[in-house]
Amino acid sequence: MIVNALKSQTRSTKMDPKIWSKLPQELLEHVLCFLPLKTLLNLRSTCKNFNSLVFSAPFVSKHSSASHLSSFLLLSHPRFYCHFPLYDITIGSWRNLTVPVSLFPSFASQLNLISSSNGLVCFSLSNSSSFLVCNVLAKSSRVIQHPFFPFSSELLTLVSTPKGYKIFMLCSKFPSNYAFLYDSKDHSWRRYDGFQPLLIDTFHQEGALYNGSLCFSTPEPFSIVCFNLENGEWGNLNTEMPRELTFVRLVSDAVKGKLYLVGGIGRNGISRSVSLWELGKGGNWEELERLPDLMCRKFVSVCYHKYEQVYCFWHQGTMCVCCHTWPEILYYKLSRRSWHWLPKCPLMPDNWTCGFRWFSFAPQLYALA
Repeated sequence: MIVNALKSQTRSTKMDPKIWSKLPQELLEHVLCFLPLKTLLNLRSTCKNFNSLVFSAPFVSKHSSASHLSSFLLLSHPRFYCHFPLYDITIGSWRNLTVPVSLFPSFASQLNLISSSNGLVCFSLSNSSSFLVCNVLAKSSRVIQHPFFPFSSELLTLVSTPKGYKIFMLCSKFPSNYAFLYDSKDHSWRRYDGFQPLLIDTFHQEGALYNGSLCFSTPEPFSIVCFNLENGEWGNLNTEMPRELTFVRLVSDAVKGKLYLVGGIGRNGISRSVSLWELGKGGNWEELERLPDLMCRKFVSVCYHKYEQVYCFWHQGTMCVCCHTWPEILYYKLSRRSWHWLPKCPLMPDNWTCGFRWFSFAPQLYALA
């Protein structure tokens, strides 16, 4: 009897419209910040006030910090066109991302995904000196023309900033290789002196963002050089490298300001083990974990000691190790201190043997292209 009375009271209770009309604007915005993204977008069509509110600077900042969108590992392959499989490590499921053709310029015959950063992805446009930066979620894009053509670009890295993004790249077209930096704030390129010799033996590895600089490893004898994104100056990271390294890859957790090193240990270019180090406060590399023997044997057989095909990246507390010629990912979860293999994507045919590129992809509505 009491339950029925409560149900009847609940059904008859209605929110007084005057409550919403008298609600302070800052409280209304705070409530709306916690709406799911899809609901928030549908809300724009209800009234002019909500439509203007959704894209106002203060509300964008509040919603970005309050909402938590899923993040994914994104797979790119030359045989996929406008189609990218996504893997969610948290729930262990695959999804499919289709990039609208309307985002691509009409003159683009082929696009290659080369970098990603906080909801933005960067494509190179074949047969041109152009790049395409896209926010797939917001369905916005921008074509960026490079000042020189033809050119050969290496180590291209897309870096998101609080007010936009920057694109860093090296160019070996000239006798002295130059570094180029694009800034979305003024949509311009700046040229800086490069670093001799060429920094690394792979074109698949991006720079690791650490203390406002992009860090790269040099060929043997291994060392670390840094390019300051503000003043365009090169410098060295004064640290003693681990001994008997066969290859070096750098990854960074830009949120926590940490730099990690993934390296093989062995002699004469043959890795007997693979380890993960963290740069300590004293400037020394502290070993965190060593790859288990069974996993190490598989990794060595996958890359067959051709480490120029190996690249690494950071993804939501996870350090990922990939090979351009292998469809699986070896990753280390720092919170669990455990290594895992991510199985091959079920959408990929068995006869695809090379051209695999993985990226960290965290969709954001307000990342401006």
